[in-house]
Amino acid sequence: MNLIRIEDPADPRVASFLDIRERDLVGRRDRFVAEGKVVLGALLKSARFRAESVLVLENRLAGLEETLRDAASDLPVHVVTSAVMDRIAGFHMHRGILAIGHKGEMPDTAALLDTLPESALVVVPIGIANHDNMGAIFRNAAAFAADAVFLDGTCCDPLYRKAIRVSVGAALRLPFSVFDDAADFIARLDARGFSQFALSPTGALNIRDVRRDGNTALYLGTEGEGLPAELMSRMQTLRIDMSAGFDSLNVAAASAIALHRFADFKR
Repeated sequence: MNLIRIEDPADPRVASFLDIRERDLVGRRDRFVAEGKVVLGALLKSARFRAESVLVLENRLAGLEETLRDAASDLPVHVVTSAVMDRIAGFHMHRGILAIGHKGEMPDTAALLDTLPESALVVVPIGIANHDNMGAIFRNAAAFAADAVFLDGTCCDPLYRKAIRVSVGAALRLPFSVFDDAADFIARLDARGFSQFALSPTGALNIRDVRRDGNTALYLGTEGEGLPAELMSRMQTLRIDMSAGFDSLNVAAASAIALHRFADFKR
């Protein structure tokens, strides 16, 4: 390991870690922050993303020995006291582990579709703006063996620090791409023989009555407004039946139920 002791929060070698929350808001262009041991492990194992540097509390270093075996030998691992880390981050960092990752190029949607296996299951979030929900959708997609996530351009960034943390690193493991034209994307999946389902409280079909058959796409809309009516008119609509007087679930919870229904763990 390339261990570097940092005593001064103003040391330029840790400038990329300064004021984490403020820079969360303005964005980091082609970089992102990974937080916590599990997420760091996912980053270091990722084929798509690259770790540029690590910042770790001195009392957490010993517990990272196995995780850091997956790191490049020249990866800078900056070691600090709790007081120095808090001054660098701008708030108390009780997890004590941060890393800067490089996003690289966003995979082309068509190219990612070409890599999918036979009888693929993909998740298609539309307009998801809440980072907790986005992270949970990725976590559920990974847990229930989805092959990829395709997001429309109005969704929030799955590589936002909180979204990655909530996903437990799944956003760094599961292939994903972003498309701008939903109508064009639906047409692409139609051409590839996908069964496309829109999840909605007003869905025509009970999800219990539908089985996965070949390539399958599951569309998830934002809470409140849901999926656009024009989009839902182009595919089958599914509902999750509930008790009388209650008609909706958080999109993250709904995604877990729907993905479990379509999961195929035998592939």
